[in-house]
Amino acid sequence: MKVSSELWKEQLKEQIRPDWAKEIEDFETTIALRTQNKVEEKLFAETRLRRGVYGQRYDNGLRHDGIAQKTLNFEEKPGKGPGTVWDAPGMQRIKVPYGGLTPEQMEVIADLTEEYSDGIAHVTTRQDFQLHYIHLEDTPSLHRRLAAVGITVREACGNSVRNVTACPYSGVCPDEKFDITPYAHALTYFLLGHPDVQDFGRKFKPAFSGCKNHACGLTNMHDLGLIATSRIVDGKEKQGFEIYVGGGLGAVPHQAKLLSDFVPLEELLPLTQSIARVFARLGEKQNRNRARLKFLIKDLGIEKFKELVLEERQKLPHDPRWTEMIQEIQSFQESAKRPGGDLKNIPDDADFKRWLETNIRPQRQSGYVTVTIALPLGDITPNQLRELANIVRKYTKDTIRTSVEQNMVLRWISKTDLWDLYQDLKKSQLSQSEAGHIMDIVACPATDTCKLGVASSRGLAGELRKQLAEKAFHMDEAIKDLHIKVSGCFNSCGQQHLADLGFYGVGRKVGNYMVPHFQVVLGGQWENNGGSYGLPIVAIPSKNIPAVVDRISEKYLKERNKQESFQDFIKRIGKLEVKKSLEDLSKAPSFEEDPSFYNDWGDPRVYTTGDIGIGECAGEVVNLIDFDLADAEREVFEAQVLLDEGKSQEAGNKAYWAMLHAAKGLVKTQFLDVKEEAEEIIQEFRKRFYDTELFFDPFAKGKFAQYLFETHQKANQSFNSENAHHTIEEAQLFIEAVHACNLRMSQQINQKK
Repeated sequence: MKVSSELWKEQLKEQIRPDWAKEIEDFETTIALRTQNKVEEKLFAETRLRRGVYGQRYDNGLRHDGIAQKTLNFEEKPGKGPGTVWDAPGMQRIKVPYGGLTPEQMEVIADLTEEYSDGIAHVTTRQDFQLHYIHLEDTPSLHRRLAAVGITVREACGNSVRNVTACPYSGVCPDEKFDITPYAHALTYFLLGHPDVQDFGRKFKPAFSGCKNHACGLTNMHDLGLIATSRIVDGKEKQGFEIYVGGGLGAVPHQAKLLSDFVPLEELLPLTQSIARVFARLGEKQNRNRARLKFLIKDLGIEKFKELVLEERQKLPHDPRWTEMIQEIQSFQESAKRPGGDLKNIPDDADFKRWLETNIRPQRQSGYVTVTIALPLGDITPNQLRELANIVRKYTKDTIRTSVEQNMVLRWISKTDLWDLYQDLKKSQLSQSEAGHIMDIVACPATDTCKLGVASSRGLAGELRKQLAEKAFHMDEAIKDLHIKVSGCFNSCGQQHLADLGFYGVGRKVGNYMVPHFQVVLGGQWENNGGSYGLPIVAIPSKNIPAVVDRISEKYLKERNKQESFQDFIKRIGKLEVKKSLEDLSKAPSFEEDPSFYNDWGDPRVYTTGDIGIGECAGEVVNLIDFDLADAEREVFEAQVLLDEGKSQEAGNKAYWAMLHAAKGLVKTQFLDVKEEAEEIIQEFRKRFYDTELFFDPFAKGKFAQYLFETHQKANQSFNSENAHHTIEEAQLFIEAVHACNLRMSQQINQKK
């Protein structure tokens, strides 16, 4: 039962930090003013986003599991006139710095999930929690109840410093240099609300890792990546950080650049502050598509950026918190609740033995291990959260963390307790094995709730997990170790660029209908903190993706060299060979032959329709643009092959012409006589589609056209492996945008008939 906001305010006022209480009161007042149309929507949107409050989509009608939304016992909220923010519930993101939770915090999140949302708490790929179907007027109550147990939602979203993530094995990993937990904590609260981080053009994501080798921190894909290191100074070992800047996934991924190979601990906070000040001062503010730190560093170059940061550090006024906060955390140390030991007399239980193989990691402290709790799709129920809180109290001193793979990790578990712990987890339906393996699939929310979702990533992930589980008993260990990650659109919320097998949703027209597809992404590396990014090779109908997984994995098993990794195998045989092996799967049958291809996973409705018209004689009329888009897709794939062969210049040029040919195809829908000249293609495209905004979709606007224009402006540039990779990625996205524009125009024509 919901309790009024005023009652929570009164009951919890003694438990909430005064500054946090004031922030919540201010937000509550801003909501009231917005409903009276006294606050501009643009300002209110950024205000609520900085409190972790998002809108969400409702046009899909179904959740990923096929349960109709109308059965979720939520009233439709009527609009309130000009001040309406949502006509229906939205989403609340909850920041969990470095993924660290207490049992009390877990119980509060469980209560909020049960009282205000659809009964599912979702762990994200940045160690946060998200609750969906939350009404805006309820958010101040949620914020107060979270604040009472030490959780703030301030800057959970928006143009701000997002959650500071960190390896969930920090402090217990055998390979780490030192425990980065206290430093992640210090950076979180030093930057929280800091005046120097309030004027960013876009978000800023920090991440910590205790080592270089593993993927637990993924520092290479962050705006600020910090890796623990040490060096000998005056005969003594001194701890510090390697600092990387300008990483990011998104539509066009960038690897972070090394800013410094050693920054002493006492310089962590002031140097980060200096980076933030340079970003705030020089980062793009108008064009959101180029407002991330990665674009500023790309424009300036890493050496110039470093020079500016060091200049900023020299003139930065001294802040006593730089040393005070570091000194405060020097004494931080976790410890065990129960004596360590060994697991003896392992019960003859096949499920338990498999769980030991996949969900247990050695801890550097003798007699202890860490245990990963695999959460399918990152979901956990309120009762499971409460039961898990009790398990944490029973076996540990509050040492549980969320992970970037949407799981939860128990630390300091005595080996002697493993059988009893397994039984307790089993009672709560939290004992699934295969953590970090092929069935532990990462997926973003996509069409379930995200306004940008194109195809159902959670629906596909659920189906893949189901089919893979049926084959698990006979599956080769080399396949079990692969990572699958799925996003519902070109943005990388599911981190598909880092997977062995990555997928992201796109739409394709087949006859009179739209068919949900996924681009197949190969070449990513999960290890080494996200060591390399993959590229899309071919779009496949969504219903054929399970067959893609089967075919590629079978090919790997049959043709690999002894002990050859999946990444090395793909590199050796080449993407062209892989694409050829998937050729037949890239074609969807007609609607009459198999209408199931025209539904998305978990949704029985036709994906979308467009009465394009049936051609005469033996088949359909194929529009000229379809030929041009096919040529463009072929060229962008050829660019990938050239890049893999080390021919960066040819690859970049080929990707540029792929964009031009896609643009030319669109121009020819209005002007057949456009010539094969870059300048004329650009002029006609700009005049007919960019200036008229025909090319603009509701969310990306003209973002993808800018990829074409900027590449054209630098048509004579020299390409290296990095900028050629970026140009290929941009070309693929531009081609997808041309597909989408053509479909919108076709649908508009048919609506007028």
